[in-house]
Amino acid sequence: MWKFLKLTGALCLLLQVTFAQKQRYPIIPYPQQLVPQTGEFVITPATRLVLPADPAPFLIETAQLELLLTQALGKPLPTADKAVKGAIIMRQNLALAGEEDYTMDVNPQQIVITAKAPTGFFRAVQTLRQLMPPIIEDAAAPDLKKIAIPAMQLKDHPTYGWRGMHLDVSRHFFSVAYLKKFIDLLALYKMNKLHLHLTDDQGWRIEIKKYPLLTSQGAWREFNNQDSVCMKKAVDNPDMAIDQEHIIQRDGKTLYGGFYTQEQMKDVIKYAAVRHVEIIPEIDMPGHMMAAIRAYPFLSCSGEIGWGKDFSTPVCPCNEATFTFAEDIFTEIAALFPSKYIHLGADEVEKTSWAASPACAATMKANNLKDVEELQSYFVKRMEKFFQSKGKVLIGWDEILQGGISPTAVLMYWRSWVPDAPVLAARHGNQVIMTPGNPLYFDGIPDRNSIYNVYHFEPVPKGLTAAEATHIIGAQANIWTEYIPSEKRADYMFMPRMTALAEVLWTHHADYNNYLQRLNEHYKRLDLLGVHYRLPDLDGFTEDNVFVDKATLSVQPPLTDMTIRYTTTGTIPDTASAILPKNFIINKPLTMKLAAFSPTGNRGDIYTLHYRQSDYLKATVVKDAFPGLQLDYYQGTFKSATKIKATADSSFRINNVIIPEGMGKGGGAFGAKLHGYINVPATGIYSFYLTCDDGGILYIDDQEVVNNDGWHAPFQKSGQVALEKGWHPLLVAFVEGGGGYMLKLEYSVNGGKLQPVPDAWLGAGK
Repeated sequence: MWKFLKLTGALCLLLQVTFAQKQRYPIIPYPQQLVPQTGEFVITPATRLVLPADPAPFLIETAQLELLLTQALGKPLPTADKAVKGAIIMRQNLALAGEEDYTMDVNPQQIVITAKAPTGFFRAVQTLRQLMPPIIEDAAAPDLKKIAIPAMQLKDHPTYGWRGMHLDVSRHFFSVAYLKKFIDLLALYKMNKLHLHLTDDQGWRIEIKKYPLLTSQGAWREFNNQDSVCMKKAVDNPDMAIDQEHIIQRDGKTLYGGFYTQEQMKDVIKYAAVRHVEIIPEIDMPGHMMAAIRAYPFLSCSGEIGWGKDFSTPVCPCNEATFTFAEDIFTEIAALFPSKYIHLGADEVEKTSWAASPACAATMKANNLKDVEELQSYFVKRMEKFFQSKGKVLIGWDEILQGGISPTAVLMYWRSWVPDAPVLAARHGNQVIMTPGNPLYFDGIPDRNSIYNVYHFEPVPKGLTAAEATHIIGAQANIWTEYIPSEKRADYMFMPRMTALAEVLWTHHADYNNYLQRLNEHYKRLDLLGVHYRLPDLDGFTEDNVFVDKATLSVQPPLTDMTIRYTTTGTIPDTASAILPKNFIINKPLTMKLAAFSPTGNRGDIYTLHYRQSDYLKATVVKDAFPGLQLDYYQGTFKSATKIKATADSSFRINNVIIPEGMGKGGGAFGAKLHGYINVPATGIYSFYLTCDDGGILYIDDQEVVNNDGWHAPFQKSGQVALEKGWHPLLVAFVEGGGGYMLKLEYSVNGGKLQPVPDAWLGAGK
């Protein structure tokens, strides 16, 4: 017994030490190697700063470190010519392998930072910054007397060279100030690429001096159907309100828009460069060009402007005037952006106008092109040759595989429903950047699974050899802004889940629980940086709740300084709303709204909770049930799970509430009904969580329990039902709109742990 107690005590001590170390080194992304040491180095205003022997190549980075310390301590540190006790020492180390590599040795006597190149020193400064207290981010805070940095031996380098974020400024526009804030966050978390989607159907956002109508006309629009959706949602969520600074009055019309002058963009590019972030411009061609075609109608094959079967009318690849226009555009873009990359887009091209064009028929015949797919490839390859003449490398979305890809183009993979695209490109020898819609489209509304899904993303697709995998140069997350109308909403959509991607791409070591504990230490810093991040999820309820006699709502704040406020009047909680008690008793039907608040007033998700009274639903007698469920498959397009057609095209058995791989050929649309029985082991209140991409509805005992209907990205919704022990009829109706699907059902009972529904609970009749 004594040995057991000693072992238990030792284990508890180990856990305490491990937890303390995680809080002691709250670095994201976590370094490749970090060996904790005892003690700490204390920085004071008397601490000396020793610059590299040849400081000239590192003037910007040393100035950044000096500025960081000056903001924290109130005055710059004195410098010394050589290493002295009590100093922060910066040394160049040519033996390090990469431009971003660095080391940091911290002991009670000194901090020694080494790097091969300026980028490595900059990454080291960001690590040191994260080890300092968050209050240093507040320029108005009192000066600190000292800053303790925990002792350690650290060696660090990135796993992937492309660690990116994409921002669409065409659908909704963002200010220069916001671009700089965005860049600051990328730099803090060691991301190094900003892919700016500058043009699309909804707006042209970059000045082109040779074609002034692109911005004088193409940068402005009347409110469209995407704006109206945002306005409707703004009634319940102020973050969905359109930023007023991008709305003007012109000729009696209300217009939305904006653009960057070339001088403004030069300023942003310079700002990014000193933070070691490379900006990659995207001018999307030949599709997504309606803003340009409206200004210059000669760009389409027959002057038409509008929409085809699926997408907008593209520019015409069969008129030389199109190539003159494109080359003029990219001449200015190549001169403006120093990046070696230019993104051509080349996705979602509506080719029906090409198929109907006599000029295109002649071009295809003259160039021995057999179909419009090869005609698109003809356009892309011709533009790539022009890019190369300007010293640039072409990037395109994965549709550039269709019709044939050149060996030098870079492919950006996004279509999750075409899993062989990155594999084929890598085997062909092309470099590949991974941006699959699930989980890296950050315009998808986040839920409790979003950070987990990003953190567990594997950049290298299955099926590649080690040699082929070297063509996967990294990944990025994309933010498409059709339904992101404000800077606050943009913050919410990408933070903090970008931090998970940063760790995947820099460290590539999976330690999710460790990461979550470190992330908790970052929220205060983000508050002080003015980031309107998404607060951690609240637990202890579902959206639709039931009670038999009464229910107790008990919500544990996931962060110690978080406040949860509520209303029962239908109004949105604000910082003046009542604080939720530790145990809130519900004994009558009720609708309430909850929201969490950070100390700076940043509001988290607004939860609407419905409570209704219910008896336990009686169990059903089921004899000789087969394990699993029956899945009825319905070929076709159904925009709602309630609209699935009457007759199934095929049926088979499955083990659980899942959609097997391979359904919906080629990423097509379909419907499914999964039905049978669920055998609950005890009488109780069961909470069910249904995650769908696209939509689904869960019914138990013919009652709707969770409605997650409609076409949308992966998202979880929840509901409760009171069940008597035993068998109950179960039905999940599911619809897929095309492009990749997900279906998952989880449960908890009487407020317990969330977990998958066991196979053993499910059965189908003979």
